[in-house]
Amino acid sequence: MTPSLTDLIENFSLLDDWEARYQYLIDLGKDLPPMAEALKTEDTLVRGCTSRVWMVTRQDQSGRYHIIADSDAHIVRGLVAVLLSAYQDKTAEEIKSIDIEESFNRMGLSDNLSPTAATDFLPWSLG
Repeated sequence: MTPSLTDLIENFSLLDDWEARYQYLIDLGKDLPPMAEALKTEDTLVRGCTSRVWMVTRQDQSGRYHIIADSDAHIVRGLVAVLLSAYQDKTAEEIKSIDIEESFNRMGLSDNLSPTAATDFLPWSLG
């Protein structure tokens, strides 16, 4: 189970350098539940990512989003895990209230990732 976004921010704050953060990010990705190969289609492939990322989302009757995601790159799998910590089982309103860029800054990830890495592969548009 992926830690909460608050726990991730705290955990990353304990790590002194990028290499330690990088390894923790990879470990988070390793803990993602596997995505069925049948779900990895052109329709679920996220456009615009350098790595291959697949995401399937659904919204339940209560308005909460449920996300299944995977990537072919270890570091990106870790980023997916961070995004799932932020957005999994949240409503659109809850998701809109999350400042993911600030969270990435607080985790010390922004300095070593592209400026849009946190938002490049969001699985839905919340208008």
